[in-house]
Amino acid sequence: MLLVGTVGNPCPRDPLKGRRSRAERPLEGPLGETPGSPTVSRKLQSIATQAQRSPEMVFDNVFHLIDREFLLEAYRLTRKHSAPGVDKVTAKQDADHRDDNLRDLHERLRDHRYVAPPVERVWIEKEGGKKRPIGTPCCEDKIVQRAVVMIVEAIFDQDFQECSHGFRKGHSPHQALHTLREPCRKLNINWRVGADVSGCFDTIEPGHLRACLKQRVNDGGILRRIGKWLKAGVREAGTLTYPDKGTPQGGVVSPI
Repeated sequence: MLLVGTVGNPCPRDPLKGRRSRAERPLEGPLGETPGSPTVSRKLQSIATQAQRSPEMVFDNVFHLIDREFLLEAYRLTRKHSAPGVDKVTAKQDADHRDDNLRDLHERLRDHRYVAPPVERVWIEKEGGKKRPIGTPCCEDKIVQRAVVMIVEAIFDQDFQECSHGFRKGHSPHQALHTLREPCRKLNINWRVGADVSGCFDTIEPGHLRACLKQRVNDGGILRRIGKWLKAGVREAGTLTYPDKGTPQGGVVSPI
């Protein structure tokens, strides 16, 4: 279980990290890994610093930061061994023409001509005989998703508390368990209640998601990209459908 605290509520300091107060500790999130591009690193550092210093600030002009160098860094951080999407183009095939592809991709993003392709859905086995749907975006789409994630993550990661571990870089299930276990041990708590949202990714309401995003990111370019991914559709066994809610598991942007 990943323990996720509510934004704004006080939580105990994570002893595994040994962090100082939020105002004193170094910035986290996408800065935990050193990007290959110093320019991209500075852009993300600047965004994260503004987000940390101004918790009420709404970012409405960040999509323009996604230039060719930013896309190249997003490509570097994207997994190269996952299955291809609906276009059947592998990361190896894309890499053979990487510079030309990134140049063309940047031009289409800049001119608002980028079209989000549907995701390829497969089902994997879960414990108890159940199955979980996994969506596989196209290689090109993964790069764009990664670029958007880098920006959105730099902003929102500054709002979370020490005890929020779900889907955050520099955090792990072990830290979540420690955060849960230590108060139980010290306060002699013997009862714990576990809860889960049934089909969480499959039931996310797009309107509610956009409203949450707009609290910190109200950039038209970012919101349009996310809107396109939510409406791109899902292809399963040759059949294309357009769900009215949910976000495909397996996409780079889904966890954020």
